[in-house]
Amino acid sequence: MAGENVLVAVEGRQLRLSNLDKILYPEYGFSKGEVINYYSRIAPVLLPHLVDRPVTLRRYPNGVDGMSFYEKNTARHTPDWVRTVTVETPGSSTGRDTLDFAIICDLPTMVWAANLAALELHIPQWTVGPRGARHNPDRLVFDLDPGPPATIVECTRVATLLRDALTADGLDPYAKTSGSKGMQLYCAISTTAPEQTSDYAKALAERLAAENSDLVVAKMAKNLRPGKVFIDWSQNNPYKTTVAPYSLRARPAPTVSTPLTWAEVEACERPEDLVFTADEVLDRVDEHGDLFAGLLRKDPPALTGTKARHRKPH
Repeated sequence: MAGENVLVAVEGRQLRLSNLDKILYPEYGFSKGEVINYYSRIAPVLLPHLVDRPVTLRRYPNGVDGMSFYEKNTARHTPDWVRTVTVETPGSSTGRDTLDFAIICDLPTMVWAANLAALELHIPQWTVGPRGARHNPDRLVFDLDPGPPATIVECTRVATLLRDALTADGLDPYAKTSGSKGMQLYCAISTTAPEQTSDYAKALAERLAAENSDLVVAKMAKNLRPGKVFIDWSQNNPYKTTVAPYSLRARPAPTVSTPLTWAEVEACERPEDLVFTADEVLDRVDEHGDLFAGLLRKDPPALTGTKARHRKPH
């Protein structure tokens, strides 16, 4: 029955799961129970990328064709065993100076979030300490957004340009699909100030746009973007979030923001080459393990001394 509640035990926690037969992806026939199953099975590779990161849940109670909302502040009915952290949110649309975010650090919390029909998980590029203090960024991210008729195929070309520039700076970039229409590149880094990543990313994006003006734009203006790839460096703003690796996306099919090998990026010829659904991603993890495992390194390179070389040529 779609409305039936099921009581389950997950690593010693009692959870009441509801509406397991409810179809959340109508075109694909993918149910809420299958969403929970996916997140439960992907948890071993997903959880390390969520630990200590306040999560914004994008919830779709009536499926991908229904209304959705971003949930940052944890609701009153949140179990007391879910770890929460109070984060400053100046300029928040709620009018509040702080919000209490959940942190998904274990399997029970993962199942709890999936049961809320939180199809998408969005996280910042920084972590919090054991008492909630916000650390400086430990991730550098570039969001590649194709302007039609450009597709993810053009994004892969820009991704290789970015990879070469980042590698020349001593960084180790990793690529994933957005699970929607674009891509993202990440590097594990260490920083001494919150603005370092944005400054670096902006300078590099502007340099690549100047050198590849037929393919790349570094400004958000819509009129500049048809047929080109926008390198969105602003995702490094400490108050912004990006979809987590292995998160589902609210598309007609249950596509996933999927870590890629560089061989796959280089070989992409059609958009369909880089579309992966939940079942396919589970198979990929069985084959490859976590392709984003390198981001979890304990000794990431410092993001210092690199900005000057990315100034636009005169």
